Amino acid sequence: MQKNEYSKLSTPIKSIGRIYKESNSELRPAHQRDRDRIIHSTAFRRLKHKTQVFVNTTDDHYRTRITHSLEVSQIARTIAKIFKLNEDLCETLSLAHDLGHPPFGHAGENSLNECMINNGGFDHNIQTLRIVTFLEKKYPKFNGLNLSIETLDGLIKHNGIVLQKRKFDNILGKKTFKGKIDFLKNPSLEAQIASISDDVAYNSHDLEDGLKAKLFKIEDIKNISVISDVIKKNKIKIKKNEVTFISQITREIINLMVKDIVDNTKNNLKTQGIKNINDVYKSKIKLVNFSKKMSYFDYEIKKFLKKNMYFNKKVLNPTKKGSKVIKFLFKKIKRNPLKYIKKQDFLKRNVERCVCDFIAGMTDRYAINLFNSIK
Repeated sequence: MQKNEYSKLSTPIKSIGRIYKESNSELRPAHQRDRDRIIHSTAFRRLKHKTQVFVNTTDDHYRTRITHSLEVSQIARTIAKIFKLNEDLCETLSLAHDLGHPPFGHAGENSLNECMINNGGFDHNIQTLRIVTFLEKKYPKFNGLNLSIETLDGLIKHNGIVLQKRKFDNILGKKTFKGKIDFLKNPSLEAQIASISDDVAYNSHDLEDGLKAKLFKIEDIKNISVISDVIKKNKIKIKKNEVTFISQITREIINLMVKDIVDNTKNNLKTQGIKNINDVYKSKIKLVNFSKKMSYFDYEIKKFLKKNMYFNKKVLNPTKKGSKVIKFLFKKIKRNPLKYIKKQDFLKRNVERCVCDFIAGMTDRYAINLFNSIK
């Protein structure tokens, strides 16, 4: 894509730089290099064995963190292309957004947070930043991946501007970003797109996995707004082949949500008078979001999935066991950390955070196997 094909709303292809200065590549722009660094990272590879909803030892066909991240990326690139934005940055943020997830999904996150309650707590979004700034060790001159400022900014603001910076400082340190990030500046459109694509992906794909796992039936979702219209439109196909119809529901939901985002974002840009990237940064509202109708659907589907999927015994019982595994491992490893963690990893960090980093990096199966070997 040529330079003049990008919108004025796009994050510039030429990066403002990195935390540690590096020479530019002759072959790849900065954000493409960021994407490649994410894909080649150890943390990204481990996502293939980390829980999305079902514990990874359950079945080979349910989504894991890596398949979820790839699906978020595909949705985000579609939207970015429509607005002529920086697709490489959008893809990078989508692929990296869940690097910090521990084993056993949100149950694992809650358990680690409890273990770390007196030491800054645990937050998977901030853990992602620990990975890309400290924990990945690929280069002799610095720790982390030394991602571009634009990528770091987007990862920091995955959930919007940061009003309370203290938690970031407690877990990452005050000098990590060397004053190069404005926490109160609105995130780029690419970051906002990656964030909302995350919602689109897990709403639609968790629904698909839940139906295929028979946690609930098509009959149970027929009264949910948006889905009800999709079912009515395709009701003849249900009788012919329910399996392909489930996939049809997923496709149409994604299509409707993406179309809504595009239409609503165009309206926001127009009504807010957003003409260029600086207007995006100065905006006081989130520019990439759903319409009221689709926001209600987003609320409905999350509520339904929470009750019928995330709190279903088939999902809850394995993740509860996972929570116990994490708490046991934390106590056990903390008593004799050097038995499990390399000595050099203790530099400038307390023991609790070291143990937390070690466990957060585990896959579901590694955590279970270690638990079974030392319990």
